[in-house]
This record gives sequence, structure tokens and C-alpha cells, in this order.
Amino acid sequence: MEEKLLRQMEKLLGTLERMRLDEYVEHISSRKRLIWENLLYGMARGFGFTLGFAVLAALCAVVLKNMVVENIPVIGGFLAEVINAIEARM
Repeated sequence: MEEKLLRQMEKLLGTLERMRLDEYVEHISSRKRLIWENLLYGMARGFGFTLGFAVLAALCAVVLKNMVVENIPVIGGFLAEVINAIEARM
């Protein structure tokens, strides 16, 4: 019984060491470090979203412009009307 308990404790100790629980607790307990890392993560994520949206919007603009230039009957006419309406209001 005692030997079985000792093996279980050793197994648990090995698991805790592999989890690096002490490093995780140290990381979580430092509030300044945690705030700083989350701030940087948020800024990087926001920059990524902005960059991705800009590329996607530019791609859509190029495709729509080519549709108007190619004069695709249904879509080209509709986009030409939209562009004329926008220019008229400006």
C-alpha cells in the first residue's frame, strides 16, 4: 500500500514538473508583466486586423473597378450607377 502511494506521488510530482506549474504561477502573479503582455498582444492583434482589412478592401476595390472597366452588363451597370450617384452628391 505504501509503495503504491509512493509511486502515485512520484507520478504526480513528475506531472507537475512537466506542467511547469511554478513558472505559470510566477507569470500570473506578476500583474505589471501580465498587463504589459496583454497590451502588446492586443496592439499586435489590432494591427493585424487593420492590415488584413486594408488588403481585403483594396482587393475588392480592384475587382470592382475591373468589373466596371470590363463593363459586365448587370454588375457593371449597377456599379456605374452607384459611382455616378456618389459623384453627384459630392
